[in-house]
Amino acid sequence: MKKHICIILLLSAALLQAQDKPWMGKSVDFTHGGLIVSPNQRFLIHADGTPFFYLGDTAWELFHRLNEEETDRYLENRRAKGFTVIQAVILAELDGLNTPNRNGDKPLLDNDPEKPNEAYFQWVDKVIRKAGEKGIYIGLLPTWGDKVDPQWGVGPAIFTSEKATAYGKYLGRRYKDFPNIIWINGGDRLGGGDNYAVWDALGKAIKAEDPNHLMTFHPMGEQSSARWFHDCDWLDFNMCQTGHGQRSYDIYRQLVVADYNRKPIKPCMDGEPRYEDHPVSWMPETYGWFDHVDVRQSMYWNLFSGAFGHTYGCHPIWQFKSDKDEPVGLARHNWDEVLDLEGAFDLIHARRLLESFDFTSRIPDQSIIITPQNFATDVAIATRGKDYAFVYLPNGHQTEVALDKISGAGRLSLQWYNPRNGEYTDILTVNATGTYQAGPPTSGRGNDWILVMKVL
Repeated sequence: MKKHICIILLLSAALLQAQDKPWMGKSVDFTHGGLIVSPNQRFLIHADGTPFFYLGDTAWELFHRLNEEETDRYLENRRAKGFTVIQAVILAELDGLNTPNRNGDKPLLDNDPEKPNEAYFQWVDKVIRKAGEKGIYIGLLPTWGDKVDPQWGVGPAIFTSEKATAYGKYLGRRYKDFPNIIWINGGDRLGGGDNYAVWDALGKAIKAEDPNHLMTFHPMGEQSSARWFHDCDWLDFNMCQTGHGQRSYDIYRQLVVADYNRKPIKPCMDGEPRYEDHPVSWMPETYGWFDHVDVRQSMYWNLFSGAFGHTYGCHPIWQFKSDKDEPVGLARHNWDEVLDLEGAFDLIHARRLLESFDFTSRIPDQSIIITPQNFATDVAIATRGKDYAFVYLPNGHQTEVALDKISGAGRLSLQWYNPRNGEYTDILTVNATGTYQAGPPTSGRGNDWILVMKVL
């Protein structure tokens, strides 16, 4: 009884804070054409030039642990929150080879990558099409990493370079004409050593059969795809995993900023950050749990550091934990109890903010911030584009900013954007010269603000 009361209170608190304007219609309009890398090599756009905002959710066990009704419920929930990509794994992590999915099907015959089970893959097809009907891409992982490198996880290891080639060609042929695929090679593992040949063979094989879709690589925690595959032809954009232990901006300097500055230029993003309702460093008794404040902070640190998109995660949701499942990593709720946590609602405000300005002109520019950033857990971060600039203040502390960094600006309109509800508050208009002491309406943990500077 106490558990149910706590759940009701938790959800009620989240709903009170939730945005009241859900996403209307399909999350993405596929009539703009397939996804390509933008001419400046920093973003993803549609074939007709329309910008694409990658707003992902980690639903790793989607094909493995949900039935049809649950799948419909989950996808509709994410569409209404403005998610554009759902990241899911064909050969799932949680004993995905030997424990059947909810339809009673295993993915492979004899655990052989050259013997796909047609019934299982018809289910994968169906889920991908369901997502497509809602305008959602599937970030499709061929396999979780324990099937390549079983140093942790159930495994077993079933891939050689030859098996990866055969499996990759099968996947490429099967999904090349689906409109809503983004390939994600890898699966929470290192890309080097003995693993390199397998991941490289898999990437090449898929691309040989399917040149229609973009591809990246999902690495293990606190690593980036760029470490091993930046120069590979099959890697269209870099993905890092800042992981589930860091509360400092230092991990974004180490991964996102470093990837942004690599040559040749490729788009970059954080594909697995702090998960909402996840124990910090898996030690909740010491460090507590990540919450909506951590979700927003990691998202804006990522985006304003140069990333083209962002992925959200919720600990019970990636594993789709239910009463009949053992919790993984100390998960404390079932997946359907946490669909509407506050952090998941807050993401849509970032999408609406970025899509309302010139999307592909945006660059990180920390020279806008004058105040020294001496505390790694409270770093203000700035980005600017054509006729605008944004400054994210994670704890609402007063910060001096330069007003002369937007090219061609004469006068600026200054506003506060509330990342918790998407509302603007006018401040004043100023000449685009000198500096301004930006003091947000509130401060302290959970009182993050974005200073919006627009050219008049």
